[in-house]
Amino acid sequence: MKSTWQEYKGRKIFYQNFSGLYYNSAAVIAELNEVQEIVTGQPKDSVLVLTDLRDTQVGGDVLSAMNAASARTKDFVHKTAVLGVTGVKRTLGDMLSRLTGQPLMYFDNEIEAREWLVKE
Repeated sequence: MKSTWQEYKGRKIFYQNFSGLYYNSAAVIAELNEVQEIVTGQPKDSVLVLTDLRDTQVGGDVLSAMNAASARTKDFVHKTAVLGVTGVKRTLGDMLSRLTGQPLMYFDNEIEAREWLVKE
């Protein structure tokens, strides 16, 4: 599993690392299944999530899996920052957010994303 817990400014962030998987939808879905188990094992409304989709393509099968995962984990997630989502991927991300009710904030820079996550 590529995803890990990280600490930033004294706060725990769950770094969902889907980066560099390019067109390997099976690898994205496998990682997604593992991260769901971790997130749903946390207290409700407690998880700060940094999702990294840089250099990874999201097709219909991945989008469907992400939709199901977001619906399953949304009660446990406090905030989600997303890296690597532009163009068509941004449109798909917005659609996913509307379908699941889990708001996403997009960033081009990892430091800005982390700063937003820990800011209350």
